[in-house]
Amino acid sequence: MAAAAVASALVAAPAANAAPGGQAIAWGPCTDPTLVTAGAECGYLSVPLDYRRPAGEQIQLAVSRVKHKVPDAQYQGVMLTNPGGPGGSGLLLATRGPRVPNHAGDAYDWVGFDPRGVGASKPALSCDPNYMDYNRPQYVPFTPQLEKTWLNRSKGYAEACAKNNSRALLENMKTTDTVKDMDSLRQALGAKQLNFYGYSYGTYLGQVYGSLYPQNVRRMVLDSTVDPRGVWYGDNLNQDIAFDKNILIWFGWLAQHDDVYHLGKTQAAVQRVVNEQLLKAQFNPAGGVIGPDEILDVIQQASYYQLRWTLLGDALSRFVNQGDWQNWKTLFEAFGGRGDDNGYAVYLAVQCTDVQWPQSWNQWKRDNWQTFAKAPYFTWQNAWFNAPCLYWPAKAGKPTKIDGRGVQSVLMIDETLDAATPFEGSLEVRSRFPGASLIAEPGGTSHAITPRGNACVDNKIADYLATGALPARKPGRTADVECAPLPQPTPPAPTAAKADIAATQGMVAGRFTG
Repeated sequence: MAAAAVASALVAAPAANAAPGGQAIAWGPCTDPTLVTAGAECGYLSVPLDYRRPAGEQIQLAVSRVKHKVPDAQYQGVMLTNPGGPGGSGLLLATRGPRVPNHAGDAYDWVGFDPRGVGASKPALSCDPNYMDYNRPQYVPFTPQLEKTWLNRSKGYAEACAKNNSRALLENMKTTDTVKDMDSLRQALGAKQLNFYGYSYGTYLGQVYGSLYPQNVRRMVLDSTVDPRGVWYGDNLNQDIAFDKNILIWFGWLAQHDDVYHLGKTQAAVQRVVNEQLLKAQFNPAGGVIGPDEILDVIQQASYYQLRWTLLGDALSRFVNQGDWQNWKTLFEAFGGRGDDNGYAVYLAVQCTDVQWPQSWNQWKRDNWQTFAKAPYFTWQNAWFNAPCLYWPAKAGKPTKIDGRGVQSVLMIDETLDAATPFEGSLEVRSRFPGASLIAEPGGTSHAITPRGNACVDNKIADYLATGALPARKPGRTADVECAPLPQPTPPAPTAAKADIAATQGMVAGRFTG
């Protein structure tokens, strides 16, 4: 959700729920329809901009809460949530409790929040709202001129961030700052310990929180786990290969349903059609606006979520067979952040300062061309997405050493072909958290989407939230239990496909989203 839309959902009311010595959250009614329907309350929490100066400048975190629905004697505490990004708005996650089977979510207060700089939190970051517009050069820098143009654009974006935001905010946007905010929320909610449900980048927040505040963790669910070894440069290169692998799987699915989509009867035939469209759009953008970048930005959604395969198959079929670029334009604007760069600005503000990225463009160039040889679709898209880190106006820090030995209980979930956070990251984090159990979904390509109607997975989440029961841990570097992923979708009527965009709207913010 855009910042403006979310901001209207918050109405301050008299303070309540202050922890001893801590700030209070000013709770009041929400106006966002989804939150209103769920019976949520909304408010703000003041936290220090810089935790090294707790009495200094304060910022406001937007918070939402849906309270427990069981008698107080059965109450299991606060369930703090994060959707990923970095840069994702988390307010609507307060409504997620009823998705957990067997009413296991009812025993918790589900709390969503917009992390610092995000959405309705104040101040919110923005650098250049029209950066993700139609006037971009093609991603693959086949000529020195294209490379220079993209480097200039990337530098310009970083300079706009310096100009349009306070230096102090940019200097205090690290994962560790948000983790401290999470602990401030715990205190303000009067909770001795937190329960936490994190998606994608949210799993990295969980890892850092568990490393810094292990005694404050009660239960933790991590869906699609970031590999801490690659934060963040290496993780992005690993993503590229996984995204390309998944797009080929989707091409194969389109070929199986050629009677519906008419794009080719084999994976290779569909790939040829897509490559032809990319080449054609390079010289003659459809409708004057849909070039290769816009084609790639939209089809990348198929690498994230099988839930969107039918919607995207319908759109690609109409684009190729009927010349329907208007529908493609609608999808690009829905997915691409056009006109609102808050999520992108926060993504960079976190990733560029969590750790120092390579400062030599020659290293980026070498690494990305090597990766491009294996993953030609999304490598350069991702490289330019991150390139403002070369010029970022705030100083980088050092990432937290991830050590989960003090955390008693974690449930991890991941599909083994998840592209945004490849499965090896889940195995690595499981090895660092001896109290963790991992559910794998072999062959699944979707990212950060539980609970989503897979009974095998969802019932294990419900058991864990109800009783703390975890699947028995197996020896070695392996998953502890396997669940078959949901079956690949079957093409519905095009009108049904339209609903898919609403079902997952807001789930993608940046590259490590949930």
